[in-house]
Amino acid sequence: MSETLYWEDFVVGETVDMGSHHFTAQEIIAFARQFDPQPFHVDPEAARESFYGTLIASGWHTCSIAMRLMCDSYVNRTRSMGSPGVDNIRWLAPVKAGDTLSYRRTALEARASRSRPDAGLVRNRWEAFNQDGVRVMTMEGWGMLGRRPR
Repeated sequence: MSETLYWEDFVVGETVDMGSHHFTAQEIIAFARQFDPQPFHVDPEAARESFYGTLIASGWHTCSIAMRLMCDSYVNRTRSMGSPGVDNIRWLAPVKAGDTLSYRRTALEARASRSRPDAGLVRNRWEAFNQDGVRVMTMEGWGMLGRRPR
């Protein structure tokens, strides 16, 4: 495992790539059947007749992939103490079967915890872009991280 990251390692303004994910029709349908069974997510024929004209991934699917890439790229290397929540989720463009999304995180704000001297908070923006560079998803939220031991 790589070096442990602490609250002090998150630099406001820094943008870091988290990785990418390719969305297949089979994966889109499987996720949606379990978690968001709207016709344009689970039925290619119904999707062709929808506003979108094709099968699209659930927005929750794009957020779930973001969470996986967060864990793989940095969270599981931190002294994570959880999160008080996620704000401002926006699904800006449909994600279609065959799309590959690239995800990145930008640290927007950081502050030491007032109630826990061993913790700090970082507010991040996470974004996903398709293979054409179109931003398809954004969300913001806080993470609570352990501070570097003295």
